[in-house]
Amino acid sequence: MFDIILNPNGGHGASLKALKVVEQCLKDANQEYTIHKTEYAGHAIQLAKELNEASEDLKLIVLGGDGTFNEVLNGLTDLSKVTMGIIPCGSGNDFIKASGHPKKYKEAMDIILEGSTSYVDYIKVGDKRCLNVAGAGMDVDVLTKYATVKKLKGKAAYYYSLFYTLAHAKFHHMEISINGGEPLERSVFMIGIGNGQFIGGGLKVCPNGVIDDGKLDVVIINEIKKSKIIAKLPKFLSGKHLACDFTEEFITDNLHIKVLDDSQFQFDGEVQPVEMKEMDMVCVHNELKMYR
Repeated sequence: MFDIILNPNGGHGASLKALKVVEQCLKDANQEYTIHKTEYAGHAIQLAKELNEASEDLKLIVLGGDGTFNEVLNGLTDLSKVTMGIIPCGSGNDFIKASGHPKKYKEAMDIILEGSTSYVDYIKVGDKRCLNVAGAGMDVDVLTKYATVKKLKGKAAYYYSLFYTLAHAKFHHMEISINGGEPLERSVFMIGIGNGQFIGGGLKVCPNGVIDDGKLDVVIINEIKKSKIIAKLPKFLSGKHLACDFTEEFITDNLHIKVLDDSQFQFDGEVQPVEMKEMDMVCVHNELKMYR
């Protein structure tokens, strides 16, 4: 028995197309299933919670993108009773670029029906979880601008917001302590804390993020001359910014961040409340079981 959670509006209709493929695959395999469609933002959290509490062996198929995966992960109450399968049909699909899950719906379902599983990591921040990348600075500025764009959709809207943000760059003040070490006070263009590697549908911000190694790839892009930012964009896109003198990288399983201004964080593309000013981030290993 499989339970399916999907956002019917996900990926501008892609999730409903994916659902047809998923249902046919389950019918062909003589598998029973129940569909649960989200009705509002945050509903997937509640659905996942209810399903987890009602089952001793929850076989979950999630149709959506990074935001939907994040909601489901944050709704689960006992990961020892869950096996999670993902069908990527969001606008960015950044997590799968590091996890190796197929983009094609049928191939993703084949993996689920074969039953092969392994553990993937996630980032724990207080009572919240992040599956792919947490970050602050430029990426949050882009998401904030993206929310105001009305005439463009999907990647076009995102890249418009990206270039707008780069042209009006701001720097953000933070104090960062890696693995209990001395605090580092920094003025940053952005910081990425990666279980995965990508944000924004293809920006390789944390090139050394590995989703099942028990470590986080922390990349700090420090303040640089605004006149150089646009010219450095190709390096951000390709992950070559690690070689730049304004970039620092740390591989760790935990860190502490204190926000010293009005900056906000994003977890899997979801902007967090401005009240989150001080955070312990920990990589949780061998708890989240996925079909893969």
